[in-house]
Amino acid sequence: MVRTAPLQESIGYALRRAQGAVYSTLNDALARISLRPLEFTLLVMVAENPGASQSGVCDALGIQKANCVPTMSELERRGLIIRRKSTSDARLYELHITNKGKRILQRAGEVQSSHEQRLIDRIGPDGREQLLRLLGKLTDFK
Repeated sequence: MVRTAPLQESIGYALRRAQGAVYSTLNDALARISLRPLEFTLLVMVAENPGASQSGVCDALGIQKANCVPTMSELERRGLIIRRKSTSDARLYELHITNKGKRILQRAGEVQSSHEQRLIDRIGPDGREQLLRLLGKLTDFK
């Protein structure tokens, strides 16, 4: 038997294990509609911020552009978003969701809502609020 006792008291280890479990189930659910969690996240951001730049979306999510832009290219290839050169700054691409992107985002939102409800069922609404508050405190940890 492999002992993990020393790790059980580590916040980082507990966060990583929880993130892995939550991500895995969301990944499986979204895969049924041919979407990955990052693709879903980017579709949400583009839908909520029409005309935002690629850099702006990556920065807002805390994701390196080199990791984010290839996924945006895939979303564009699939006809879910459009990237247009900015009229005010030729160095920037503005992002827009397509009608096809809106349809898949609607379905993905339903999947995500169901997934979120299963999490709430496990920890309760008060646990959800507490968890989000505590995780928010760690977001700016450096």
